[in-house]
Amino acid sequence: MLKLEDKPKLLVLVGPTAVGKTRMSIELAQAFNCEIISGDSMQVYREMDIGTAKITLEEMKGVPHHLIDIHEPEYPYSVAEFQESCTRLIGEIHARGKLPFIVGGTGLYVESVCYGFQFSESGSDEAFREEQFRYAELHGAQALHDKLREIDPISADRLHVNDQRRIVRALEIYHLTGERLSEQLASQKKESPYDLSIIGLTMDRQKLYARVEERIDLMIEQGLVEEVKSLLERGVARGHISMQGLGYKEIAAYLQGEVSWDAAVEWLKRDTRRFAKRQLSWFRHMKDIEWVDMTDTENFAGNYEQVCTLIKQKFDYT
Repeated sequence: MLKLEDKPKLLVLVGPTAVGKTRMSIELAQAFNCEIISGDSMQVYREMDIGTAKITLEEMKGVPHHLIDIHEPEYPYSVAEFQESCTRLIGEIHARGKLPFIVGGTGLYVESVCYGFQFSESGSDEAFREEQFRYAELHGAQALHDKLREIDPISADRLHVNDQRRIVRALEIYHLTGERLSEQLASQKKESPYDLSIIGLTMDRQKLYARVEERIDLMIEQGLVEEVKSLLERGVARGHISMQGLGYKEIAAYLQGEVSWDAAVEWLKRDTRRFAKRQLSWFRHMKDIEWVDMTDTENFAGNYEQVCTLIKQKFDYT
């Protein structure tokens, strides 16, 4: 096992959607000479900018960003691929004399890199997978979720009823290995190969929910409907991983006449609030996170200074 002083430094910023990670990350990256690695499972997809709240070129302010716009929407991106790419990038960024900085809200993705998770070679069973998706079509999303709850209640509690891709993957892992996904995650060693500074941004729950709803209203103004319509017209199937993302599945259902506009927007806002809650829950179970409360959004300078102090103390910067 490497001694702490021999481990490469890794800065990480996590927190729920709409908490203010983007602005904070740019300020920190400039201050600490970082290159940013996106820790978001959806921002890898091209042509999916509005619904993923993807950082713009202007917002980057010249800070190099990685793992954004690297795949077409049809591509089945996975945590294992993220971990492999991220680990390689960390080494390359260090070799350039810069500090690697993961920023994002996809808990399993970020944690898998921070602690070097080993993913089992369970393989796949396409026929089984298709059978589960057909089961959901025939009996509903709740019935599929109930199947998972029967064999792995911990994973069922962690996964939203509409997150069919991950539910099916959890069922598939059990089908192939006889081991529950929750058992696999619990058995991870949780010993980091890095000298970690993990900062978590949090906020009063009701204020966060209000910001979530404001963000969705802005996405709609910016053209979310047109973005989803364009993806459907180019032939991106609703069953693809990318189209299971928040903002895409709800608007696609509206565009294809399955729900009214008001119902689609309320569904999106409700599920995004729930997603933010699940993000916070995931990160609160992670080790080593030092939390900064962003509720006073008018005091960005104070919040930023607090984060800087934590990083300097952890990395022994003077």
